[in-house]
Amino acid sequence: MAALAAPPRARSPDALAGSIERVTFHNAESGFCVLKVKARGRRDLVAVIGHAPAVAAGEWVTATGTWVSDREHGLQFRADTLAATPPTGVEGISRYLASGQMRGIGPEMAKRIVKAFGADTFAVIEGSPERLTEVPGIGPTRAARIRAAWAEHKVVREIMVFLHAHGVGTARAVRIFKTYGTDSVQVMTEDPYRLARDVRGIGFRTADAIAAKLGLAPTAPERLRAGLAFALQAAMDDGHCALPVPDLITRAAELLAVDASLLRTALVEEIGGESVVMDTIADVPHLFLRGLHAAESAIAERLTALDDAPLPWDEIDAQAALAKVEAETGRPLSPSQAAAAATLLNAKVAVMTGGPGVGKTSTLDALLRMIDGAGAEVLLAAPTGRAAKRMSEQTGREAKTIHRLLEIDPRHGGFQRNEHSPLSCDLLVLDEASMIDVPLMNALTRALPRHAALWLVGDVDQLPSVGPGRVLADVIASGRVAVARLTEVFRQAAESRIVTGAHRINAGQMPEGADTPDGDFFVVRIDDPEIGADKLVEIVTRRIPRRFGLDPVKDVQVLCPMTRGALGSRHLNQALQRVLNPNPAVSVERFGWIFAPGDRVMVGQNDYDREVFNGDLGVVLRVDPEDGVLTAGFDGREVAWPFEELDALSPAYAITIHKSQGSEYPAVVIPVALQHYTMLARNLLYTGVTRGKRLVVLVAQTRAVAIAVRGGARPRFTKLAEWLRKPARKRASSPRYSSPLPSPSPFPDD
Repeated sequence: MAALAAPPRARSPDALAGSIERVTFHNAESGFCVLKVKARGRRDLVAVIGHAPAVAAGEWVTATGTWVSDREHGLQFRADTLAATPPTGVEGISRYLASGQMRGIGPEMAKRIVKAFGADTFAVIEGSPERLTEVPGIGPTRAARIRAAWAEHKVVREIMVFLHAHGVGTARAVRIFKTYGTDSVQVMTEDPYRLARDVRGIGFRTADAIAAKLGLAPTAPERLRAGLAFALQAAMDDGHCALPVPDLITRAAELLAVDASLLRTALVEEIGGESVVMDTIADVPHLFLRGLHAAESAIAERLTALDDAPLPWDEIDAQAALAKVEAETGRPLSPSQAAAAATLLNAKVAVMTGGPGVGKTSTLDALLRMIDGAGAEVLLAAPTGRAAKRMSEQTGREAKTIHRLLEIDPRHGGFQRNEHSPLSCDLLVLDEASMIDVPLMNALTRALPRHAALWLVGDVDQLPSVGPGRVLADVIASGRVAVARLTEVFRQAAESRIVTGAHRINAGQMPEGADTPDGDFFVVRIDDPEIGADKLVEIVTRRIPRRFGLDPVKDVQVLCPMTRGALGSRHLNQALQRVLNPNPAVSVERFGWIFAPGDRVMVGQNDYDREVFNGDLGVVLRVDPEDGVLTAGFDGREVAWPFEELDALSPAYAITIHKSQGSEYPAVVIPVALQHYTMLARNLLYTGVTRGKRLVVLVAQTRAVAIAVRGGARPRFTKLAEWLRKPARKRASSPRYSSPLPSPSPFPDD
C-alpha cells in the first residue's frame, strides 16, 4: 500500500498582508528591507524581511514567503515576493506622505495636504495636481515635483507587478529595476536573455524560464542564438578560448533540447554578428568569442614585439655577476641554476619553470640582485594576494597583486594602466604565472612598455588558470621565447615527503606516505566515500590538532577535486562547519549556506568596488540581522556585504583544488575518490599536494589515486602558441586586436 501512496506535495508559500507601521531598515541600492507590519490576523507587529525598490510607512503590503523563528529577533516573515500599494485611509495617507518617500513633502506639509483633500489625496496628486497649490506653502514648482515623485513610484509598482507575474522574486526584481530602471518591462519583453548578460545573479536558465513565461517559442531564433552564446561562455568557464564547431552544436543542443540542424542555421547568423568569430586551430574550424580571439592574437603580437626589442640593461657578464652575488650572500647556485640565470639575463621575454624544491626562489633572488647591479627598475607581481605576499617574503622586495599593479578602475571594471598609461619599469617579474589567464595577460601586455623585459616564473605542470587559456604552457610550447626549466631537487627539499611525493605524482608514479608518526605526507586509505567523509572530518578536527598542534580553522585547508558528492567541497563544508563552529549565537542563511562569526569564507567573484577577488579567503567577523549586513576580515581589512549579496561568498573549510592555486597552507587534506572520476588528473593531484607546506594528508581510495596519477592534463582549445610561432607580419591581419574583452561571465551559473 505504501508504494501506491501519492508523493508528498511541495509546501505552498505562506502569505501575509497588512499595513507598514515602520521601516526599520531599507538599502536603496539593493532594496533589502526590514519592516514592522501590522498584519491581518496578528495581534503584535510582525517583522517582515524582504526586498523592495521603494517602501514607506503607511503603505499596504502583500507578501509571500515563510515564517521563521530567529534566535535573536523572534518570529519573522521572510518574503520571497513583496508588493506595496498606497494606503487608502486618511491616517495611512498622512503617514505615507510624511515618510520622506515623496520629494517635497515633510511631516507638516503632509498634514496640510491630507487636511485639504482627505481620502481623495492621491486622486488629486495623480489626476488634478494643479489643485495642490490650494494648500498653503505649495506653489506650481513644488506641486510639479510632488506629481513627478508620485508618477515615479507608480511606475516602480507596475514594474514589480509585471516581474512578479513572470516568476521573478523580489530580490531579483530589484536588481533588474536597478539595472534598467523604467525600461525594465521593455527590456524583458524584447530580449529576456539580456538579463543573464547584464544582471548579476541571473543566469541563462533563469532568463530562459522568464522567456518561456513571456511566450517565447523553444525554437525562436533569439533563444537559439542565446543558447549558442551561453554554451560558448560555459566553455570559457571550463578554460577554453574556443570550441570546435561540432562540440559547440552538441553542447547547445543538449542545453536547449532542440534539433542540431536548427542550431547550425542560427550559428551562421551568429557568426555574422559582433560577438563571435570563426578561425582555425591546427587547421580545424573553431568558434571563438571575439574578445578572446582578439586577446590571444594581441598577446602574441606584443610578446613578439617585446622579445624583438633590445634589452633594457647593458650586457651583463653572467658569470662575474653571479660570483659577486654568491660572495655577498654566501649562497652558491648549482650549475643548473647558474645556467637558468644566464638564460634569463640575456632574454627580453623568458620563462623559468620547475616543481617544488628545485630552487626557483633562490635563482630568482640571485637574478634580481644581478639586475640591481645593472640599475634596472624592477616590478614584482603575482595573481593573488597570498602569492604576492609570499613573493615579498621570499625576495625581501615589494610585490603586488596584478590587479593592484594595473590599478583597478572600479567604475568601469577595467584597469587604469594600459598602453596610454604604461607601467614604469625595466623588468616585470610575474610569479605563479600558470594562474594567469588570457584576459589578464592581455591587460598586462597592454600596460608593459616596449623597452621592458618580462620574466614569467611558475610551475607549468600545475593546473592551468581558472579563467580561459593556458598562457604559460602555450608560451613555452611555442618555442618563441627563452625557457629555463629547473629539474634538480636539492638535498634539503628531497628530505620532505611532500616534495618527493609531488615529483613522483608528476612523473606518473604513485606517492608514498610516511612510515613514521613525525612525517609530513600521509595516505589514509578508505573504501567507502561516506565513511571516508566522517574520517576526514575527524582527521581535520581532532587528529591533526592533537598530533601537530595546528589550528583546524586557521591552519588546515581541505582541498577537493570537485564540489559534488560525499567527499566534495559542498558536503564537507557543511560537515566541518557543524563541528568547528557549532551553535553560533547569531547566523544568517542565504543561498543554501549558513554564515556565522568565526566561519572561514571564500570570495567567488571579482569585486572591484570592495577590492576582493575570486579565491580570496577571509573569516566572518560579524553578522548584523538588524541592518542585514555581514562583515568579514581579509588580511586585516574589513569588508561588508548586505545579506542579499551573500551569493558572492561561500564557506571555505573545504574548497576545490582549482580555487587553491597560488596559495599555500600549513596543512592540506585532500580527498581522492572514484566519485571524483571526471576530474581526476595528474596535474590536479600534483597542484593539491604542492599547496601544503608542513603537512599533506590524502584521504583516498587507492584506485582513484592511480587513475589521477595516470591521467594526463585535459586539453584546452587555445590559439596562442600557434600565433606565437607565426611571423609577425602574418599575424598583423588578425581581426580586432584591441576589441574589448567580454566580462568574465556574462552568463553566470544560477
